[in-house]
Amino acid sequence: MVSLDAVSAPPIARKGAFGTTLAIPSGDPFAIVMKGARYSEAQAFSEGLRGAWVAFNLDRLAKEAARFERMHAAVEALAQPSRYPAACLVAPFVDDARTLDAALLSKLQPEAIGPEMAARVAQVRNFVADPRNARAGGIEAYVSAELERWKDFFDTIESKPLTAEQRLSVVVDEDATLVLAGAGSGKTSVITAKAAYLVKSGIRQPEEILLLAFAKNAAEEMSVRVEARSGVPIVARTFHALAYDIIGVVEGSKPALADHATDDLAFTNLIKQILKDLVRAVSDVSRAIIQWFAHFLVEPKTEWDFKTKHEFYTHLESQDLRTLQGEKVKSYEELQIANWLYENGIEYEYEPDYEHKLDGAGRRDYTPDFRLTESGIYIEHFGVRRQKTADGGERLVTAPFVDREEYLAGMTWKREVHAEHDTTLIETYSYERQEGRLLTGLAEKLAPHVTLKPRAMETIYDRVLELNQVDTFSQLLGTFLRKFKSGGYSLAECEARSEQRKLGKRAKAFLDVFAPVYEEYEKRLGGRIDFEDMILRAARHAETGRYASPFRHILVDEFQDISQSRARLVKALKAQHADARIFAVGDDWQSIFRFAGSDIHLMRHFGEEFGGEFDGARGVHRTVDLGRTFRSVDQIAYAARTFVLRNPAQLDKQIIPAGTASEPAIRVVMTAKDEDGQKLSEVLATISATRPEGAKAPTVLLLGRYRFLEPDMRDLKRQFPRLRLTYKTIHASKGLEADHVVLLAANSGRTGFPSEIVDDPLLDLVSPEAEPYEHAEERRVMYVAMTRARHTLTILASNSRPSSFVTELKKEPGYGVAAVTDEAEEDHECGECGGRLLRVQGKDGRTWYRCEHAQHCENLLPACPSCGAALPRKVDGTAEVRCTCGAVYPACPNCTDGWLVERSGRFGAFLGCVRYPRCTGKDKLAKPDHQPSKPRRKGRGRR
Repeated sequence: MVSLDAVSAPPIARKGAFGTTLAIPSGDPFAIVMKGARYSEAQAFSEGLRGAWVAFNLDRLAKEAARFERMHAAVEALAQPSRYPAACLVAPFVDDARTLDAALLSKLQPEAIGPEMAARVAQVRNFVADPRNARAGGIEAYVSAELERWKDFFDTIESKPLTAEQRLSVVVDEDATLVLAGAGSGKTSVITAKAAYLVKSGIRQPEEILLLAFAKNAAEEMSVRVEARSGVPIVARTFHALAYDIIGVVEGSKPALADHATDDLAFTNLIKQILKDLVRAVSDVSRAIIQWFAHFLVEPKTEWDFKTKHEFYTHLESQDLRTLQGEKVKSYEELQIANWLYENGIEYEYEPDYEHKLDGAGRRDYTPDFRLTESGIYIEHFGVRRQKTADGGERLVTAPFVDREEYLAGMTWKREVHAEHDTTLIETYSYERQEGRLLTGLAEKLAPHVTLKPRAMETIYDRVLELNQVDTFSQLLGTFLRKFKSGGYSLAECEARSEQRKLGKRAKAFLDVFAPVYEEYEKRLGGRIDFEDMILRAARHAETGRYASPFRHILVDEFQDISQSRARLVKALKAQHADARIFAVGDDWQSIFRFAGSDIHLMRHFGEEFGGEFDGARGVHRTVDLGRTFRSVDQIAYAARTFVLRNPAQLDKQIIPAGTASEPAIRVVMTAKDEDGQKLSEVLATISATRPEGAKAPTVLLLGRYRFLEPDMRDLKRQFPRLRLTYKTIHASKGLEADHVVLLAANSGRTGFPSEIVDDPLLDLVSPEAEPYEHAEERRVMYVAMTRARHTLTILASNSRPSSFVTELKKEPGYGVAAVTDEAEEDHECGECGGRLLRVQGKDGRTWYRCEHAQHCENLLPACPSCGAALPRKVDGTAEVRCTCGAVYPACPNCTDGWLVERSGRFGAFLGCVRYPRCTGKDKLAKPDHQPSKPRRKGRGRR
């Protein structure tokens, strides 16, 4: 028996010497061969078999003719499509074609169905073999034709013709399309054009388009602009308005909004009130809250976590290590000790003068870490840890940048002082904290000498309020709460993330406070809802189908600000229609609203979160980079791009600036203490003076990281009537632009810039992924500030406490930043810690050079005794210190920065270090006949 299904070609009859052979080709490796038949019989059988074989193939094709014709027409249409061949449109057809191919097309024999039909079948089969390439070809053809077809529309939809990138973003219509719209790249024009194009081209009806914005005024502006530009009445809505409408449609009524839902200040005040009430009402919770403020408010890093003194001191200054008693201490471990003493009612002094006068012997006055005022007990905390030695013993070691031998010698000296003067010294050590017994050990050591009198929780909390520490913590709690609700997190998940990301005891202490605060917050909502509830409730209605979405195109503005809950709502709406699309416009470089719940992960993983599926690939999407700014000149645009891309997690984008600057466009003006107002006036005077007569008054935007930085605007406007002056916080300035931007108080510190508060690593507990790059969001805030400027950007920064961002901009030539100072000054590195030596004016009118970390590093040098202005520096490879004025001095043999000057002692004249008594370096005075010539000096350089 021969199955017609197995025959792969017409049978062949051949005459041979031993009779006729009939071969029937099949799918098997060997053809079926029949021998010995007469030729006429074999020929008749062959023709009959051929006819049956052809009829069999044609009959099979005829049974699926309608399906095949649809498929073939779709494949042909894909070569010149009339609609963008999005994955959601083509994917079902691929599945259908593969099913038909497996069941029929792969089994049809070309010779049986004829050359014309065989060619048509081959078209479909080629598509099945490589649908991705076929779709890519269709997309290219469609985009090319559509750009030409709608050229007049793109030329006239806005006041200026759309750019090539903007046109492409409008025409592209993938399952999920992400338009990367940098600062000043015309994103509003793109959304306006997209909405109008969808309706005018007949792709969608107005009611099938959902325009989403984050702010009410942005939504209103977008609605007006779309209708004005296109004549199409499409109402843009905020996420909250949409969610509220969905709830109303499904539930028949809309629940009342919480009073604080639309008021950030009221929200923060509610959190503050909850904290206050919990302290006064619940003992376990109140203890957790007090423990947070006493021991975990700042990051618990010590000198062991840093490689250099400069890094350590910079960290300390950013943390503001202020005790409950109110003084600033010099390490986290000292902070723990001080706060434990305060909690337990033990009165103390921090770094008091030792009660006995000591023989100088070249040392500074002795100031122990703590003195207990009632008992007279002294406490010294030593920064040493224990290290195992090869022989099984142990030795004490210091932090990487601390001279171990010198430090241990200092410990011995302090012990000897107390022994000699019969004062009681209690010692604590860094290794005790490392072993988790610093405070319990301290309690045991103090037990024979003091009686603990723990202060009431309310008393301690009132003290925390006086220190203004509750406000910033309430903001952190509020941000965490919003992200916690928005992302649908649980406390168990947060605890697991804490373990995974090694956030330690601080994260546990935070969650111990957050859990009761969150529980109380939910109670106080009563029957009302907040915005997070609103979005999540609407999302659930869409997910379950209780809300039937009419929307097939969802256009989202400012997509970088989207939160987990908003993303969930968008996904739920999209999932209701197989052909629904998302068109998102945003800039991950401007994602600066984490405190309001935004999650940059959603934009960085746009395809995974919102994309479609095609040919086995998931996350199918299209990204279009607008790649152009209509705002900033080249120097600002390029510097801002370089600055933000230091974080490798940011999406790369090309920037084409608005113009070319002929003079330095970015300037940094360093200010001395209490000089900010004067320097700002000088900057504004310079801008005002450059305005040509009769020209329109230039706009000047003053920016600050915080509201409290706003200067007296009424006074400034009166001083500079030729300027149009405005003040905004950087966050409030987003979307604005000005001819000139002045960034105020770009300084370091906990409430500096970068802010140490908003970038708290605890927020990673409620983020899909951590942002490991230091100050990631604050770097984006700086980018927003920089890109508000069209022509010039001026940054005012403290000379003694400049922002790390300012230091970076000044230090690296690639940024092209011009530093403006009263006179050209060279930056000098502090030999003691690696910080900067700053030029300061002493009370005596003399010039000195002091380390920027004055609170921690005591390096202080006089100016050159010869010129009284410059700082002599050591000449490499020599024992000399040379000043730019030409004066030369012997280098100090003991320290890096000092030099020797003539001094008088009990045994006559000698050479001593200018840093005495901090440094006791000295040398013998050379004999007169061999003494080198000295420069003329104004004094002996004594301190």
